[in-house]
Amino acid sequence: MNLDERAIEQALDQAKARFLSDAGEFLLETANRTAPIEEGTLIGSGAVTVFPQADTVVVSYDTPYAVRQHEDTRLRHDPGRRAKWLEHTAREEQATLRRLAADRIGGAL
Repeated sequence: MNLDERAIEQALDQAKARFLSDAGEFLLETANRTAPIEEGTLIGSGAVTVFPQADTVVVSYDTPYAVRQHEDTRLRHDPGRRAKWLEHTAREEQATLRRLAADRIGGAL
């Protein structure tokens, strides 16, 4: 691998890491807009963890009731709030996430 190839690979790795972080933060912020809310504890527990070596970003919530709130579609929520808020948001925002990837990765090239 020559110097130019290394520089390109490093630039792409940095762009990929930026994309993963930005995508995770965007998804968390957007999902929080429809997450169930009583006192804000659930939303406050949201976190983004990036694993650049695995090309992975994880958006998670860390409360004892987060999984039940997310999965149980029989629970009632305030207007504009919903079960499966993270899943639905990820699906609804696919086009935005693709544009973000193109911006970050394309910008590195």
